Amino acid sequence: MRPSQPSLAVVSRALAAARDDLVRQWTRWTLERVAAHPTVRAQTVQRQITLLVDILIEMAGPLRRKALELWLLACEGYGRTAAERGLAAGEVVEELQHLRELLIRHLSEVIAAMPARASMASVLRLNRVLDKGIAHAVVGYTDTLVETLFNQRGVPVGVVGPVEDDIAQRLEHGEAELARLRQESR
Repeated sequence: MRPSQPSLAVVSRALAAARDDLVRQWTRWTLERVAAHPTVRAQTVQRQITLLVDILIEMAGPLRRKALELWLLACEGYGRTAAERGLAAGEVVEELQHLRELLIRHLSEVIAAMPARASMASVLRLNRVLDKGIAHAVVGYTDTLVETLFNQRGVPVGVVGPVEDDIAQRLEHGEAELARLRQESR
């Protein structure tokens, strides 16, 4: 059962309308969890969350096939950042699961108003997208931990300037790629 173009367009528009709320709520929740020991600037975390929400909007719309690779790379980058933020393995999963909760809250009325078949297909599609994102975030998290252990001879070190620069570079690449996809679709 595949969601139809009209139902995907409705979900995408609803996500776009809720974008700022989603970003604000997810950022606030994420930063409150690590406020005592921030290792990555709050602006960087918010920028990363904004990128993920923006890509998710496209994943629910007509660019979904073109945006899939970017979604997976951005989620992997989110996992890398989570490791650099000093999160435990399950915390990156929990953070992305919180996005799922926010989506349920923000999309419930839109999904409920759709015909049953379209709503079920849309919900399954979003869940599949989130599940793939979570899997890639875990891969990015694990890869970063392994790299850190090898590079530091088993002694993890705190985040320093070049790591923030690396995160910013990944975000710039993701933002540019998203802008390119959007431009191509016009």
